Amino acid sequence: MSTKKAARLYLRPTRRDATGKIIEAARYVIRDGGREFAIGCSASQSEAAERALAAYVAAKYAPVRKERHISEIGVAEVISIYMDDVAPRQARPKKVGERAERLLQFFGSKALSDVNGSLCRAYADWRGSDGGARRDLQDLAAAINHHAKEGFHREIVRVVLPPRGQSRKRWLTRNEAARLIWACWRCRELQGGVGTDKRPLRHLCRFLLMGVYTGSRPEAIFNAAWFEGPGLSYVDLERGVFHRHAAGSKVTAKRQPTVKLAPRLLAHLRRWREVDRIRRPGNRYVVMFGGSKIESVKTALAHAGRLSGVTGVSAYTLRHTAGAWLAGRVDTRIAAEYIGTTEEIFRAHYGHLDPAFQEAAARAIGGK
Repeated sequence: MSTKKAARLYLRPTRRDATGKIIEAARYVIRDGGREFAIGCSASQSEAAERALAAYVAAKYAPVRKERHISEIGVAEVISIYMDDVAPRQARPKKVGERAERLLQFFGSKALSDVNGSLCRAYADWRGSDGGARRDLQDLAAAINHHAKEGFHREIVRVVLPPRGQSRKRWLTRNEAARLIWACWRCRELQGGVGTDKRPLRHLCRFLLMGVYTGSRPEAIFNAAWFEGPGLSYVDLERGVFHRHAAGSKVTAKRQPTVKLAPRLLAHLRRWREVDRIRRPGNRYVVMFGGSKIESVKTALAHAGRLSGVTGVSAYTLRHTAGAWLAGRVDTRIAAEYIGTTEEIFRAHYGHLDPAFQEAAARAIGGK
């Protein structure tokens, strides 16, 4: 990936002549691309310099909300409007912001009329990952579409996406899932090579069991709470269901229907709730770490994989696992509804994962 940086502060050092006399004292400037802008802040005025940088960035990307030709519209303006209007309602606005920062680094100086297939392919090369570039460019396309729907441009601008990668086929057998969970439960933090009473991966046990027994997307599990409330997914222990769609949030194409909790998972949840009530009464969410809501399990899963020998596992592996365990064992329509997808997608992405779903066919064609 390119090392090109966004606008930033730079402390220009003190300049002296040959005799050591100070010609110019150290001062802050803003560096943006290959240009520098003086802001009149000395080395001791770091807070003022930070405010000046914030004002510079805001002015540079200040969007104009009126109809213009695409040659007069900066891509940065389009992204800014999208971040103001749409991003706050997304399930993970922080991730949207991270993608927007990358897009701004590459497209920030471009006009909307510059966006074409060649530039999109150049972005994929700059990004260094077709998968990552595809996801970023999907946001760019959404931002451009939003800009057009708001009536700020009429011309057609096409964002060309890199080809879709092969669907992930990694899923866990029941034996692998058990090994992973036990590794998380037994793990102790080491200090000086000696195990302590700290259990850094036990929160992951809850995440793993929620994932394989409901097939829910990671965001729904991160958001699963013990009680109902605005913006919360809700684990209803009385009715034995998981309301995955956060109360009051926008309905998107990523379906999150209410799911019936498996008896084994329900028993775990009731026990966890009692533990939290007694030992951690402030716990709002089912899965927490250090008293805080978690937003990613990437690092924890990698650690658990090394301990258990079950590697190549991501948060979405649990969803694939639920699909594989259901395939061929229940009606496809019911299985698809259970994990929150369509029958068509379930057949295409999950139905073939576990060859055991062909057991009946194999017995029928060649059994004794």
